[in-house]
This record gives sequence, C-alpha cells and structure tokens, in this order.
Amino acid sequence: MARREEQKKILCVGLVCLDIISVVEEFPREDSDSRCLSQRWQRGGNASNSCTVLSLLGSPCAFMGSLCAGPVASFILEDFQKFRVDASLLRKRGGAAPTSIVISNHGTGSRTIVHANSNIAEVTSEDFDAVDLSAFKWIHWEGRNADEQVKMMARVERHNQTVAPEQRIVVSVEIEKPREELYRLFPCADVVFASKDVARHLGFGTPADALRGLRPRLRPGAVLICAWAEQGADAADGDGTPLHSDAFPPERLLDTLGAGDTFNAAVIHRLAGGAPLREALTFGCKVAGAKCGFHGYDDIARAALD
Repeated sequence: MARREEQKKILCVGLVCLDIISVVEEFPREDSDSRCLSQRWQRGGNASNSCTVLSLLGSPCAFMGSLCAGPVASFILEDFQKFRVDASLLRKRGGAAPTSIVISNHGTGSRTIVHANSNIAEVTSEDFDAVDLSAFKWIHWEGRNADEQVKMMARVERHNQTVAPEQRIVVSVEIEKPREELYRLFPCADVVFASKDVARHLGFGTPADALRGLRPRLRPGAVLICAWAEQGADAADGDGTPLHSDAFPPERLLDTLGAGDTFNAAVIHRLAGGAPLREALTFGCKVAGAKCGFHGYDDIARAALD
C-alpha cells in the first residue's frame, strides 16, 4: 500500500560535521591570548543543519551522509535523536570526522570558520540506490560530489516517471560553492538554491541579474532562488516570473552561523506544505533573519511564529 502523503519525509543529503564554536567579545588579534564568552559543540554541515530546522518547524525529515566512528559520531547521533531527525541512512566510513572551528563575534554577529576536512568518503549513487524512495516527498541535496549526485537525481527522475503526479518526489539542490563541477547540478533539480557567491563568481552583480543569467542553466519549469544577505532574497518561478522578499534582520545580530541553511529549510518546509513560492520566500527570510538574533537553533519554532 502506498504511503499517505502526510507521512512522507523530507530527505537532506550532504555533510554532517562537528562545529566547535567559541563566542568572543571581539575578534582576537593574531598571536594574542584571550578568553571566550562561551564555547559549545554543535552538529554542523549544511544538509545536517537544514534537517534540524525542518524538524523544529514540524516537517518530518531524514539525513543521509557519511559518518566516522568515535566520540564525535556518538555526539552527532545523540544530537540527531535530540532533534528528531531520522539518521538511519547514515553511512559509516573510516577516518576522522570533519570538524569546523568557529569564532562567533558577539559584538558583530559574524562567524569565522576554519574547516578541517578529513577527506571522508561521500555517499555514492550506489549507497543511494538502496534508499526506499517511497518514504520521501522531497529530497534536497547539498551540492558536493556532483558526479555521484547527478546519478542520484537521475534515479529520482526515473522513479517519478513511474508514479502518479501527486506521488512524485520534488528534487532541490543547493549550489553554494563557486566550483565549476557543481554547476552540472543546475539542470537536475526542480528547485535550485544558488548562493550569492556563485552568482558573483559567474559575473552577476545583482539578484535580478542572477535570476536572468542563471535561468538558461535550469531545466524547463524549475524554480530558482537566490538569497542575497541583507538585501533579502529573490526567486523566479517556473514561468520565470521574478519575486522578491526583503530581509528581516533581528534587533541585534548575534549568530549568523547556519543562517543560509535555515533559509533553505524554511523555504522547503513551506513549499513542501503547498505554500506558493512568494509566501515561502518571505517565510524563509523571516526565519533566517530571526535565527541571526540567537545562538544555535533551539528557538527556531518560536521565531517561525513571531
């Protein structure tokens, strides 16, 4: 028997890592010795963060990525459980877990990240072939190992051709890093999140320019979304109609870490629930803006109600 639509989850595929976050009064000078205001461990990674936000907003979700055994893995698994994220699709790998050292400036809200990539093997199309696609209504990829992700998305496309329209899985992808190999993912998704960095790298100086310039890279009828920091976010629907939402900055900027992941998750949450693109875009900006006013993600649900 087919799963009822409301029981299906949103799956995010990408990175999970450990963030070690030190909150400081001001950014330290080189070769200085100072104390932080606070320090915490936090589960990180774009797709992992988006799962946290999706769950807090009320969307059942699952994460797929690679994880190494050890004490960091134990922390990550416990944190997935805390936030009610299905982690059953994690793939165990050898090596060390990726780690990000984050300096969060309490005075300005900026975050400076030094990432240690252990070259952990990413999930492959072969791993993805074992996934029961009938469990999901939406699958979101954090653009990473594009060669394998193209194959994964092609599998979803083949699946969608065999089911009724209302049972088709929506495919979205985040193209955040300005890397040529990731641009292969543009035509593979129904919803594409292109970062400001990618737009600028490709020569587009404004969100409107990015929407026009990137559209030929998309499949027909796809949605393009481009967040532009303090300028808010712009999008083009399947017909190419441009949309805009202003930013909603908090009264005081405290923590911008994960703001983009929060935006993506909030937009997906609303679109997956049937909201129009304009409403989802504004909701994403509101929730991401509110998130910048507190540390971590625990207050996301409250922020969504404000």
